[in-house]
Amino acid sequence: MAGQRFAELHLDRVQRAFGDTVALKGMDLTIKGGEFVALLGPSGCGKSTALNCLAGLLPLTGGRITLDGKRIDDLPPEKRGFGMVFQNYALFPHMSVRRNIGFGLSMRKTPKQELARRVDEAVRLVQLEEHQHKFPAQLSGGQQQRVAIARAIVLEPPLVLMDEPLSNLDAALRLEMRTEIRRLHQSLGLTTVYVTHDQEEALALADRLVVLRLGEVQQVGSPEEVYAHPVNRYVAGFMGYRNMIPVTVTAQDDEHATVRADGVELVGVKREELGAQAVAAVRPEDFTVVAEVGANTLEAVVEIVEYHGREQAVEARLGDGSQLHVRTTSRLAPGDAIRLRVPVERVLVFA
Repeated sequence: MAGQRFAELHLDRVQRAFGDTVALKGMDLTIKGGEFVALLGPSGCGKSTALNCLAGLLPLTGGRITLDGKRIDDLPPEKRGFGMVFQNYALFPHMSVRRNIGFGLSMRKTPKQELARRVDEAVRLVQLEEHQHKFPAQLSGGQQQRVAIARAIVLEPPLVLMDEPLSNLDAALRLEMRTEIRRLHQSLGLTTVYVTHDQEEALALADRLVVLRLGEVQQVGSPEEVYAHPVNRYVAGFMGYRNMIPVTVTAQDDEHATVRADGVELVGVKREELGAQAVAAVRPEDFTVVAEVGANTLEAVVEIVEYHGREQAVEARLGDGSQLHVRTTSRLAPGDAIRLRVPVERVLVFA
């Protein structure tokens, strides 16, 4: 079983409005055959709207969608032939696992022998052989999710669309299913568009990330690019830069900026054109607890400590009262006065 391959799917200035509210503002995106693309952002950023426009469940209010140069945004969902995996699985409760998986094929009037062969293969791929004659109510959440995925891939679609498919599962199962989705994507040569608000999930699964905010694309890039080089404050915040320290710029050149906050001086990487006021963004895990005073060092007092196994998640306060999030293997306790060092390349300075 393998997905039908295409060269490229192109969204050209795609817009979707609901009355006066524009949910998607001129989205441009090209997806190559065989790619795994994650649409990432918080609730209300337009990612599910984009997915539903691709699926044909929402008509566009502007722009167009083409598949290998052929326009498809005027086709109904069933004519596009894409596979869809919903957040709530949308299984038929009165049908067995096998009948749920084969439903799309029977609607297409697939010959019985061919239908049985493809369902057999899909059942094997998602490892549900022992459960194929059960009904959805007799399955766990993870098993129901596998049925939903099998139902999407049995059609051998050119594109599989997944809308937050793991959000209803517990943490351990989410990790297991994440690996499963990536395995199926690779082994079947699928093209997948995956919607999530979970940056860790997106980083683990995708070849490329599309970060959205209020219906607009903020950044498109590989997980490494978006993680290490966010283009603006919003993307930085979404990719784990939890510390946004308000600072005053005292010097800058093409690459670096020297900034001050409450008597502390930091040097960081300049990510945008800067005025006098700026924000220094630092990830919690990029701080190191040190004994000595030195360059790029902050002094803080520990307030809250959470035990996370090998690491501690620490909330501390700077002298000016602003909050700092730190992840460290050092054993700290509330009330400890600490010094924190951060490398220059780990401080990103935004306007």
